[in-house]
Amino acid sequence: MTEYLIIGNGVAGTTAAENIRKNDSKGTITIVTDEDISFYYRIRLNEYISGDIGQDDLLAKKASWYKDNNIDLKLNTRVIDAGPAQKTVITDRGENLAYDKLLIATGSHSFMPPINGYLKTGVFAVRNINDARGIMNYAGSIDNVMVIGGGLLGLEAGNAFRKMGKDVTVVEFFPRLLPRQLDVDGAKRLQTIMEGMGFSFRLDAKTEVIEGEEIVTSVRLASGETLDARMVVISAGVRPNMELAEPLGLETDKGIKINEHMLTNKADIYAAGDVAEFKGIPYGIWPAAMDQGKIAGLNMAGVETVYAGTTMANTLKVVGIDLASAGDIDADNKYESKTVSDENTYKKIVLDDSRIIGCIMLGDTKAFNKITKLMAAKTDVSAVKDNMLEDGFDFSSILI
Repeated sequence: MTEYLIIGNGVAGTTAAENIRKNDSKGTITIVTDEDISFYYRIRLNEYISGDIGQDDLLAKKASWYKDNNIDLKLNTRVIDAGPAQKTVITDRGENLAYDKLLIATGSHSFMPPINGYLKTGVFAVRNINDARGIMNYAGSIDNVMVIGGGLLGLEAGNAFRKMGKDVTVVEFFPRLLPRQLDVDGAKRLQTIMEGMGFSFRLDAKTEVIEGEEIVTSVRLASGETLDARMVVISAGVRPNMELAEPLGLETDKGIKINEHMLTNKADIYAAGDVAEFKGIPYGIWPAAMDQGKIAGLNMAGVETVYAGTTMANTLKVVGIDLASAGDIDADNKYESKTVSDENTYKKIVLDDSRIIGCIMLGDTKAFNKITKLMAAKTDVSAVKDNMLEDGFDFSSILI
């Protein structure tokens, strides 16, 4: 009987456990997490902060799921060391947990840039349930909030505070919002919509100092402008949790290196999700973590399966607005593109040799899946490229 040990209870670890159990009904599965609740939707934390949903609504897998699948979930438990020769890991509770197959799915943590004053009371990041609880407890009497970072998580955090009745200012280092998902025109459209909601923005701006004695009172930008802020949320990206790589002897670069079977350089040790790096890419997106978790679980259970990478495509909601982007969004206008926009939408396809290599859909994502299928198939769309972004366009003639 195989002993499976999974460190991390996010989407990668949970998906791996699910696929192990589907293919091995007898092996023991243990999941270890340092959090105090079972697998939950991190992407919904801002809805939790705003009060739109409760803690139970966050949960993706409740206690009954683990019981039904005969999975031992160890909450509030951190793995602090490992003995790879003995095939054991050591927890902060003094336990020695044995394994035949081990999956590192420890995820990532918020990157806190070394801004002068970032350790002051009132400065937060949003990555896990404890971050959210701290923010909710602190935000009650606060009138204004500064969000440093105009990426997806920063904007969603800002929207949570807006729903709580706070004045929200977003400071972004890049000259546009969502630089990974939107080009210049798309970002301008989103900014205009959000300004209509009450957001304020400082783009192409660097935070110099978070001011205040012990508690944050204001933020000074490199331009010299000082902005009143009684609370600061920093959303500056994430970094993988690779603390176990060294005691396990795992090769790392941007993450823990894995091959197409999710195997590390050590036999019987796998990695998946935000902590993993495949062919030089640390994906850091939910769809990739789910794909990698599935592949890891299948291979751990003896079902040989190959991972070929995950298309960098995201279907999101940004402050309640549908957004989908995929491939090369061509922010530098190197390729031919076709765009359609109005007050509430912005749609773009990027073309190379009459084939779609990227797309953006803001405010209207109905055709996104069909367009990404055309991208994947490298279909020649030269005959219809001028019309395919129109409402009601019939894709049946070009979709195989």
